[in-house]
Amino acid sequence: MVQFYLQGGAYNIPALGTPFLSTRDTVSNFFGALPQGYIKLAPKGSFSYLAGKLPTLIGAEDTFSFENMNIERGILWNQENAVNRGLQVSYSKGKLSGALSWNDGFYSNRYNWISGMLTYTPSAANSIEVVGAGNYGTTDYSSVATPLFQNNSLIYNIIYTHTGKKLVLESYAQLTSVPENARIHVGHTTSTIGGAVLGTYNFTPHVSLAARGEYLDSTGNASNGYVNLLYGTGSNAWSMTLTPTYQNKGFFARAEFSFVQAMNTTSGDVFGATGTNTTQVRGMIESGFMF
Repeated sequence: MVQFYLQGGAYNIPALGTPFLSTRDTVSNFFGALPQGYIKLAPKGSFSYLAGKLPTLIGAEDTFSFENMNIERGILWNQENAVNRGLQVSYSKGKLSGALSWNDGFYSNRYNWISGMLTYTPSAANSIEVVGAGNYGTTDYSSVATPLFQNNSLIYNIIYTHTGKKLVLESYAQLTSVPENARIHVGHTTSTIGGAVLGTYNFTPHVSLAARGEYLDSTGNASNGYVNLLYGTGSNAWSMTLTPTYQNKGFFARAEFSFVQAMNTTSGDVFGATGTNTTQVRGMIESGFMF
């Protein structure tokens, strides 16, 4: 069986702790007007094969707002890639599923990343997922969609998901590491480690509340050759997000209130026009139709 998927249009990718980009700048600087699209070969059996612009295997949050509990992506998501160009083999049988992908990492058009994931689903309501991905070479190219250090990193996740009648709960731990590499001026291996809890509670068939809490820490200091992966070398941050939502058939409306606190920062690398604010407070409203 041959299947295909295409996703097209204008979009934004709002994320905590980063400046908000216009729709025009987002589309032109990230993944274009067709951000995802692939061909899938699904013969009989447990395996399927994909080729094209694929959604990442990494992390608990997806790329686009309509796919997620919250309007904005979180601070852990900022360390992950989003869309990969490449090949993927997927497997599913019984309580086990998995995937292995050869791709271009942070949309670099340099094919030197391997990503893999394995999911165990002991019951219909619970699953545990292990993810590993990384650059097996060196990529000295960078762009808005391809941050230099993150594109040369290794990324690991452990993700637990519970899906109940009224409550959906997702928690995950994440470790990233950028190995020492003179070619891209990384004088000392630099890492981030963090965790997040996300949940949605459905009060009625039409009204729900989503929430997310996160903490992210980075290692080192600039004098010893560590690089900046967050808000200055060795900085850390936490965030809270609340997203009340109303949905009736295809119509939905949701508001969002978010707060980010950055600590141990470097002036100029944080928030605001001058990069000196250590807190970010946002409010957002999103509404539309899903069909």
